[in-house]
Amino acid sequence: MTATANTLASGPGWHVADVICTASAGDRPVEEEHRDFCVAAVTSGTFRYRARQGTAMLAPGSLLLGNSGTCYECGHEHGSGDRCLSFHFGPAYMDRIVADVPGARTLTFAAPRLPPSPALAPLLAEAEAAREIGDADAFEELGLRIAGVAVSMVSGVTDVRPGPSRRDQQRVADAVRRIELDAEAAISLSALADGTATSPYHFLRAFRQVVGMTPYQYLLRTRLHRAAVRLRMSNDAISAIAFEAGFNDLSTFNRRFRRVMGETPGRYRARRAGCS
Repeated sequence: MTATANTLASGPGWHVADVICTASAGDRPVEEEHRDFCVAAVTSGTFRYRARQGTAMLAPGSLLLGNSGTCYECGHEHGSGDRCLSFHFGPAYMDRIVADVPGARTLTFAAPRLPPSPALAPLLAEAEAAREIGDADAFEELGLRIAGVAVSMVSGVTDVRPGPSRRDQQRVADAVRRIELDAEAAISLSALADGTATSPYHFLRAFRQVVGMTPYQYLLRTRLHRAAVRLRMSNDAISAIAFEAGFNDLSTFNRRFRRVMGETPGRYRARRAGCS
């Protein structure tokens, strides 16, 4: 076997895998089948991808597009090995995404790939960073966003977003209150969307429009804000504050705190203690 797939995260109707291939020019391509719809972000290496939609060369920054139930093969005659973040969506799950992309008409990808583009770059950087730091909770949102961009670009849909409706604003307000009341708990995007009777993709888009960030980003900011308040007002152990805020381990908390606050939790507490 020349490829290994490590599942990073999964949920009803979707999963994402870190796929590492070590095939070289001397290895004969093997025909395989897409069991679900596939949108795979190439993060290193190059390879040739042949599917029913056509043949394309895939390079870092591009997206491989696969239709459910179709056969494909990959070749490495131009170089050895590649690595991809491979998002997989069941037909029913993908159908709901397509239904919520304004102007999209078909569930089938007509092209075999999307080339690297400025529109994709920030999103793919987020996904690769999530893989590297082991942020499994980020992948549900990332998968939806990447699939939505792929459907829009392949369909030739211009991303003109109407302002959120009054109903969507109310739905987002309800979700924000839920996060505020239970920020330390594990709250998935699907659970939040179910609570507003909308699809995850529609809810994610509405939330970003209203709040200016994704639900997961808002949840993390809420947890970090509360932890910062406790660091300033109490002498509790940093590990206790991290766990009670909803972080599963201290290293993750330290890393996220420093990224948002600009310094480590210990430094943050010590500097403010010196100012009191």
